[in-house]
Amino acid sequence: MLSRVLVLDTPAGDLQSLSIVFEEVCGPEAVVTRVRSCAAMLDALSAHPAHELVVLDYELGDGSTSGAEALRSLREHAPDLPVVGVAAKGDLDLAMQVVRAGAADFFVRDDRLQDRISTVVTRLAPTLRLLEENRVLSRHTEALQREDPVFRELIWVSPAMRSVIDTIRRVASVPRPVLIQGERGTGKELVARALHDAAHPSPRPFVVVNCAAFPEALLESELFGHERGAFTGADQASPGRFEQAKGGTLFLDELGNMGLGFQRKILRVVEYGTFTPVGGRRELHSDARIVAATNADLVEKIREGLFLADLYDRLAFEVIHLPPLRDRPEDVVVLAEHFMRHFGQEVPAFRGKRLSQEAISQLEAYPFAGNIRELKTIIERAVYRDTTNELTSVDLGLSTHASLPALRGGFKEQVAQFQQRLLAEALRKEGGNQAAAARRLDLTYHQFRYHLGKVKRS
Repeated sequence: MLSRVLVLDTPAGDLQSLSIVFEEVCGPEAVVTRVRSCAAMLDALSAHPAHELVVLDYELGDGSTSGAEALRSLREHAPDLPVVGVAAKGDLDLAMQVVRAGAADFFVRDDRLQDRISTVVTRLAPTLRLLEENRVLSRHTEALQREDPVFRELIWVSPAMRSVIDTIRRVASVPRPVLIQGERGTGKELVARALHDAAHPSPRPFVVVNCAAFPEALLESELFGHERGAFTGADQASPGRFEQAKGGTLFLDELGNMGLGFQRKILRVVEYGTFTPVGGRRELHSDARIVAATNADLVEKIREGLFLADLYDRLAFEVIHLPPLRDRPEDVVVLAEHFMRHFGQEVPAFRGKRLSQEAISQLEAYPFAGNIRELKTIIERAVYRDTTNELTSVDLGLSTHASLPALRGGFKEQVAQFQQRLLAEALRKEGGNQAAAARRLDLTYHQFRYHLGKVKRS
């Protein structure tokens, strides 16, 4: 039940009776506050951020500021706070206009006020629970980031990521190579940057090279630099990335794409800290820390003769294994909310969106072959598609057929992964409705909930 409601009244006090009914519906513990101006509304929200709902007349506003303008200001001030728009008269077109402007609901002020407010309060209850859960998760995430600001770009609450953070802290001050392994889209570059920031309190260069983006002939010049006249078009000498990263970190992304010949050249730099520019004769020294990343199984590549065991040994002073998103389900909603807020900052018209319970259930059961990068794309696309303020399973548009990862691990692990796919597919086909998904799988609702919870805990 609502405990704190803020009402933006009109100069004539048109919403006084509405405020009284809110007090009756919400009970004696509820605090319903009326203000008479848009400025006073924003001041009240700043003074008491625990407000759970704002009510305003969409047509009259506060008399000088229209309801639409007041709602726009409110969305900029408190993007996630539910707002109910009301009017003396209205129809479906006005209701849709109000909801598209950022309100959670709309109703007409008439002689059925008690019933309408009761309906709104009941309808908002799940949304308020989700908002409170998200606030708790956000506070937890913010507390973890305040604990060490160098991890501010890593969004997490899961034990799996706590292990990653602990490893970064442990190895940051040790000037040795680090190998980051993880599937595509798991955030390997963010982890490399966090490792760099943890190692260097003062600004030092962080240089990124995507090894898969260059043919080997160009990659050698890119990394080691070249002398004037080294090849056609080399009109002047140019330093390579190893020189540019002096005193800092050189991040070699997609290292597994290098051929054996070039791996041997990298091995020399890793082992002795020296390299020769293309077309040069004298060796140069590099003190840049090498952090490498790959989504390939390098141990398997070594067995196949495609990767040098010596290079792996030098790079793997510490190996950070980034878990796929399906193995850190606690982070899915936290990340989704983060992407929604960030997109809303980029495009103010998209502020104030929230996830429905069905959308959350579908996201938590989805396998995410593309991991965090795929989640970000799904959320931004859903925010763009949404015509209300609540993202539904339809807005998400998930398809479990798109790019399912291969099953991994032993028998039990593969069975669990296949079970997760069955649940996610049933949810997708039924638009996030768990009861209908249970019927599709010939399960009772409680059996479906049990298996869904089991998948999330595994």
